[in-house]
Amino acid sequence: MSRVTEIVGDGYRYAVGIDLERFFDTVNHGKLVEILQRTIKDDAVISLIHRYLNAGVMIGTKVEPTLEGTPQGGPLSPLLANVLLNELDKELERRVHPFVRYADDGLILCKSRRAAERVRDNITVFIEGKLKLKVNRAKTECAYIGKLKFLGYGFYVRSGKCRLRLHEKSEAKLRRKLKQITSRSNGMGYEPRKTALMNYLQGWTEYFNLADMGNKVRDIDQWLRRRLRMCIWKSWKKPRTRVKNLIRCGIDRWRAYQWGNTSKGYWRIAGSWILTRALGDEKLHKDGYGWIGCYYSASALPKG
Repeated sequence: MSRVTEIVGDGYRYAVGIDLERFFDTVNHGKLVEILQRTIKDDAVISLIHRYLNAGVMIGTKVEPTLEGTPQGGPLSPLLANVLLNELDKELERRVHPFVRYADDGLILCKSRRAAERVRDNITVFIEGKLKLKVNRAKTECAYIGKLKFLGYGFYVRSGKCRLRLHEKSEAKLRRKLKQITSRSNGMGYEPRKTALMNYLQGWTEYFNLADMGNKVRDIDQWLRRRLRMCIWKSWKKPRTRVKNLIRCGIDRWRAYQWGNTSKGYWRIAGSWILTRALGDEKLHKDGYGWIGCYYSASALPKG
């Protein structure tokens, strides 16, 4: 991601996001073995890799042959994928196109839309003709860098410098996952929900910590805390329990009685002043609940 921002900062504001259709399922065995034989002179190793590729897969109780592709999830598959796509890297270097690649995801940077379209067309011919892979033309994007998504990140340019942001699709995926964890009907108790939330948010924030998303973090966290209050309110169930817990949280008896017997919906109550006061941010955090702001720290991109 740091390399992308450097290239864009040098004036390459357009990019080609190559999408390889079902990449791990369509790796050509003959082409892959041909590339391996250029550097590996041990026939036993080549034979072992070839047998690994042709081992087949279990579909129910039957073994189905694998005439192409590498086993997804297999420990050797990412390495073999890089061996094949290294040929693409060398071709892009030969053509002097700035690019970045991570596994089968890559961006080729250009200085104009016309140049990007030309590169897309030319490199598609190479990928399909030389590497025997299929380019998904419908999903292969050719656009201004600010409109593209790469490894979950988006980009924006300010004062001539490229910065990272959280892409809209990544935010939508995050909200869907948080909705699942904080669903009123998923059967999670207090502790399992706290643990699931902590594990997911720690990993998510570690991955996206390079993005500038201060305002988004505040919006998402406010929404998430409201969902947590909604879950807690539902778990109190009976009016008598709600009244008792509101009093325990510092609400006076009369207001606790009024709100404890309300017929308003869970989501509406979760956003009311009574619950934001009874279950304030500090109390939620003290009780073991977390949100993105607990882990996120806006940081500059690593140098070099």
